[in-house]
Amino acid sequence: MLIATILSQRTKDDNTRRASDGLFRRYGTVEELAEADPDEVAALIRPAGFPKQKSRAIVDCCRLLRDEHGCRVPEDTEALLGLPMVGRKTAACVRAYAMGIPAVCVDTHVHRISNLMGLVDTRDPLGTEMELMRITPRDRWIDINKYLVRHGQVVCLPNRPRCERCPVSHMCDHFSGRGA
Repeated sequence: MLIATILSQRTKDDNTRRASDGLFRRYGTVEELAEADPDEVAALIRPAGFPKQKSRAIVDCCRLLRDEHGCRVPEDTEALLGLPMVGRKTAACVRAYAMGIPAVCVDTHVHRISNLMGLVDTRDPLGTEMELMRITPRDRWIDINKYLVRHGQVVCLPNRPRCERCPVSHMCDHFSGRGA
């Protein structure tokens, strides 16, 4: 999950899937990836974009996991943030979806929609994460990303929200004009 989430950065889900499938067909363990040639990894993950940066990060990440964490992905957010190409969103996604630990994963969809709807009034994803954690019951944190990302991909599109199709438009500051 950690490596797939790194691959997913700044690309589409289909590209992430293709890159992950190719990578994990060739390398099945942290140890194998820690010893991998970054150029070979780059060729395998090319569909995900930024192959040189991501391949170096993946190999380095697996070396750190092997050498400092006993080949296990740490549960602690701060330890996760110490891994290459792992920011708050990636750490939260790994904690939530791979480990079942309550976390709020804030990507561009979650940040944009939370502000458009008037759930939060924040300037950046970190502020959105903190505010959503404050106003949402802990047992629902994982659901936030799951539902708002899908909503942002299908209904509340970045440049042309489909407010007429939105089942929650009656609660939305953007639709009602309160957020303008």
